[in-house]
Amino acid sequence: MNKTILITGAGRGIGAEVALLAAKKGYNVCVNYLKNNETANDVVNKIIQDGGTAIAYQADVSVEKEVYSLFENIEKDFGKITALVNNAGILERQSRLDDLSLERFNNIIKSNIISCFLCSKLAVKQMSTKYGGAGGAIVNVSSIAAVTGAPNEYIDYAATKGAIESLTVGLSKEVASERIRVNAVRPGFIYTDIHADGGESNRVNRLAETIPMKRGGLPSEVANAIIWLLSEEASFSTGTFIDITGGK
Repeated sequence: MNKTILITGAGRGIGAEVALLAAKKGYNVCVNYLKNNETANDVVNKIIQDGGTAIAYQADVSVEKEVYSLFENIEKDFGKITALVNNAGILERQSRLDDLSLERFNNIIKSNIISCFLCSKLAVKQMSTKYGGAGGAIVNVSSIAAVTGAPNEYIDYAATKGAIESLTVGLSKEVASERIRVNAVRPGFIYTDIHADGGESNRVNRLAETIPMKRGGLPSEVANAIIWLLSEEASFSTGTFIDITGGK
């Protein structure tokens, strides 16, 4: 069976690790990126050098017309996707809610929630047996912040991840009989560049002692869980969440 995966925000961090691992599992890998074509192409080149198949696709997945173009281009290159990882997302500088601007909140919502909604919608159109598809799997990248609320740091980010979790549960039930599984992972404190985006590149090390396992997580550890949820080994799992938090 031809397997094609789209990973949004796959130029770095968790998304890049998912791309590399998916290639090893035999997927045609679609590496979506927003701005940094250099890092996205680095991921693609690594995959090709290891004998895999990958193409980088630039698109702002929070913009509807760009998402439609993205899916059209992928279909031309590989056919319909069989797996989607909604990984694209942003956060901004650490702040309390009463210091947040509406502009910032709207930007976080657009980048984190709208992107997940749009890509999931088009994936269903391609995968669902209702539309003549052969089925597939979707994994949404949430965060333990959806549970903790991320007070004094990222309440806006946490709220968007909570919304993604509601979308995961609802969509999993809508399409369960159409051969589509929808699951999510909840990473905790993982060593990625996103912490620098929030103004504290050393955040994971600072908080490591609060984690029962006394260390931060690796992007590869999250990627392993995502690939498992996409695989036939998880064939009876939908609407499921895997916490990858070191016991946090």
